[in-house]
Amino acid sequence: MNRQFISITTALAASALLPFTSLASSHMDAPLITLDPAANTTDVYAFVAAGEYPDMNNYLVVGLGVYPFEEPGIGPNKFKFDDNVLYEIHICTTNKPRGEKESDLAAGRKSVSYQFNFTSTYRDPYTILASYLGVVTNIGDPSQNLVQTYKVTKVDHRTGKTTILGSELTVPPNNEGDATPCYNQGDIGDNPAKQGVTDSASLDPYTSQALHYLTNGPSTYRVFAGQRDDGFYSDVLAVFDLLQLRPPATAHDSQKGFNIHAMVLRVPMSEIGGEMQTIGVYATTSRRAVSALRPVPAYTEAQLVKLQEKNEDPFEAGPSQAANTFSGGWVQVARQGNPLFNEVLVAVADQDLYSRTSPTVDSTLFAKYALNPEPCALFNLIYNGGANNPNIQSNRSDIASIYIPDLIKVDLSTGPARLQGGGTNDAGYSSLGVFGGDVLVSAATGGTLSGGWPNGRRFGDNVVDVALKALLDSTNLAGPSFGLYTPPTASGGVLTNDVYYNLVFPYESTPHNGRNHIHD
Repeated sequence: MNRQFISITTALAASALLPFTSLASSHMDAPLITLDPAANTTDVYAFVAAGEYPDMNNYLVVGLGVYPFEEPGIGPNKFKFDDNVLYEIHICTTNKPRGEKESDLAAGRKSVSYQFNFTSTYRDPYTILASYLGVVTNIGDPSQNLVQTYKVTKVDHRTGKTTILGSELTVPPNNEGDATPCYNQGDIGDNPAKQGVTDSASLDPYTSQALHYLTNGPSTYRVFAGQRDDGFYSDVLAVFDLLQLRPPATAHDSQKGFNIHAMVLRVPMSEIGGEMQTIGVYATTSRRAVSALRPVPAYTEAQLVKLQEKNEDPFEAGPSQAANTFSGGWVQVARQGNPLFNEVLVAVADQDLYSRTSPTVDSTLFAKYALNPEPCALFNLIYNGGANNPNIQSNRSDIASIYIPDLIKVDLSTGPARLQGGGTNDAGYSSLGVFGGDVLVSAATGGTLSGGWPNGRRFGDNVVDVALKALLDSTNLAGPSFGLYTPPTASGGVLTNDVYYNLVFPYESTPHNGRNHIHD
């Protein structure tokens, strides 16, 4: 087995059990961003996927989730992408700009960025029915009152070129229940959401109609943006309730029954320098530097009545009134790469700083948290009586090698990753990656890599159990270990998502039904 990979996975495990902030992908990475859910990232995904006939070339699939803990079906309220947030997925390649000593990957410098900008409109603003005027049969039909569209832009930092890949792309409606029956089993609004599928023809119509192809010369992208089930799973509460892990029979999936909003993009290898390389992926969200809210105009009661009779907006800016404005440059408010790092390794004092910076500064500002991880001191105290044998809490260059810079590294030369979905798995798939025997061979280096995280991250990767397995039960492998881990104690028996993923694009699960869903 590849010794370098084992050292990396062992490093990851050190941050899996830390009861002073949030667990991996518990979606509360830093104090400030928890107050801004529309810009709050949940998880970042990146893996190699097979093409589709007639284009059988491999692709890079990247994904970003935002808006954690969406309660399905909350009446007049609605969760949506924010028109005033810039959502970006960044790719760092082996490109080495002139005059630079390191490649973009090594430096944490973005080579290509994919930007998502959203626009919201209401077909009829003069109704309490904010989202649905009736049963929605197809996305964008007259019964869908709230309509969101978006634009995808490629920014090539290597050349300075900006390309709009697609605009006026449609977001499907959220899953309310009776208003969106085709999301649900039997196309009945009272039933639970449909499970994931194994082929594109079986996708529900809302999802299928929201899959868009984008072209950039000979290259073809594919994109989806909309509400999805939150595909992360773990007994987060038990881990952070003083590590009092529950047995499988009483385990709880803390994200069960919640939705998120997700963007998934299929990227042609030719757009990022080809497949014979390892790339890094991270994501950010940003807001405008200045927000100016206009005060209520000083209308008389009679003037307001006349405006309403004419269906005119009383808040429309008049000659002496300035409109609400959002100006200035984009200011980054959140970023995320691998699960675990900012939530679990970085001290609370620096978590907001991490959110506002880029991976280019990780070696200077945040390496100390990877080299001397606080969780390891807790492991020694809890499991080893503080004897510190072996020493796993200082000089952890193996942890630094994966987290600094904090990018999800993906070897593009391995061929397609094995996936799960629709109640089945690709042959050889394991959510535990290398610890479940799921390995890939790099055509670029000849080395053996995990089939999933930390070599990329797939929908379904059990990142908590992979991390714990690597640290606490790797006595027969390279790297330090206590040899105390016995599955499935890591996530208290929560070993898979509560609903099936899709085996095909966009991979993430169908959003839960507002009328029929269950929380643990």
